[in-house]
Amino acid sequence: MSAQRMTLQRRKFPARLPLRLAAAIALLALPLGGCGTGALWDKFTQKDDTFVEEPADKLYNEGLYLMNQRKDNKAASKKFEEVDRQHPYSEWARKSLLMSAYSFYNAGDYDSCIGAATRYVTLHPGSPDAAYAQYLIAASHYDQIPDISRDQGRTEKAINALEEVVRKYPTSEYATSAKAKMEGARDQLAGKEMDVGRYYMQKRDYTAGINRYKTVVTRYQTTRHVEEALFRLTEAYMAIGIVGEAQTAAAVLGHNFPDSRWYKDAYNLVKSGGLEPSENKGSYISRAFKKLGLG
Repeated sequence: MSAQRMTLQRRKFPARLPLRLAAAIALLALPLGGCGTGALWDKFTQKDDTFVEEPADKLYNEGLYLMNQRKDNKAASKKFEEVDRQHPYSEWARKSLLMSAYSFYNAGDYDSCIGAATRYVTLHPGSPDAAYAQYLIAASHYDQIPDISRDQGRTEKAINALEEVVRKYPTSEYATSAKAKMEGARDQLAGKEMDVGRYYMQKRDYTAGINRYKTVVTRYQTTRHVEEALFRLTEAYMAIGIVGEAQTAAAVLGHNFPDSRWYKDAYNLVKSGGLEPSENKGSYISRAFKKLGLG
């Protein structure tokens, strides 16, 4: 039976600014937005090696202008970094650090975003915007999750960062979204296990394949890959003659997903051996689902 490759379908992680910050940005950007944009742009971008200290609020608003009006996130991040460099102990520096992380994220410079957001959380852990900074860290990892054919180290980092959002800021507006994205990342890890498991099955290395499907069943029961994993366990155990586990896999599949096409295939496979799906309550397959209240 041909295996279906399943890949993560995900949208870009929503990293919108908190409403109060977005409103503040809109207000602060108005004075700059009403200026002659051509001359103002030339002033922002002209090269001058002479250091001139500028007011923090001026630099900050120039950064907002570049980000919002010019859509030049790279240039904006430099303005925000300049606030921190020239006025490191000011309230503007704290705001600019967060905005530099946000502009880096919008520019797709995820490593720089992670660096700036991590620094913000470290320096200002009690700030109302610390949750958002942690969210940006998770967003940067999540948006770099690779195809299941590649190493999933970035996926692991995304899950860790998302768990940090939920653990540190459980009542924040980002916790719910972080939980949903964790499921997407977990689905990706399960997909990787399935991909490798199918490879071993094609090589008739059933034991290696079983180990991969076992991981899906015991760690990723809530992902969309678990139905196929239970069928593949039925298939692999039947192939090596461990019929008790094959019967259990088929029975658990039927109990939890009675309308699944994978259950129909598992049922027919067990029946072809003169057997019936029958659950062994002591099997790791049964215990994995009982633990989650799914069995």
